[in-house]
Amino acid sequence: MDKVVDYLVYEQSQVRADRVNRRSFFIIIILIVALVGTNAGWIYYENQFTDISTTIQAEQDGAGTNIISGGDYYGTESESNN
Repeated sequence: MDKVVDYLVYEQSQVRADRVNRRSFFIIIILIVALVGTNAGWIYYENQFTDISTTIQAEQDGAGTNIISGGDYYGTESESNN
């Protein structure tokens, strides 16, 4: 059995659906722009830093404690019988 829907009711529901679709479209566009913006911000932030390498040349005689680091060193002590 077919149900008949009044034309005015049909048009009102279509207008309401169009309004919801338009709002969803703009929200999706705003979210995509925000996603691209935050990713660009992180890339800019990460590119501000540079890697610096330091080379230290030292000699050791093998007697006593030989510290060859350029600053604070928090490591473990190990003895070698070589």
